[in-house]
Amino acid sequence: MFKLACGDVMPGCAARFENTDRDQLMNQVAAHAASAHGVNEVTPDVLRAVEAQVTFVA
Repeated sequence: MFKLACGDVMPGCAARFENTDRDQLMNQVAAHAASAHGVNEVTPDVLRAVEAQVTFVA
């Protein structure tokens, strides 16, 4: 299971995401970033910051 706590990237945000598929998790996170944080373009820096916080729990 891949997991991400948005607050690890955007301090103060309580949203959490879990998915068995990493790509689907990233799609959920991108949709959340756009709707909740106004991040409509995922730049390489943003992608690196998010990917650095994704964890995998077997």
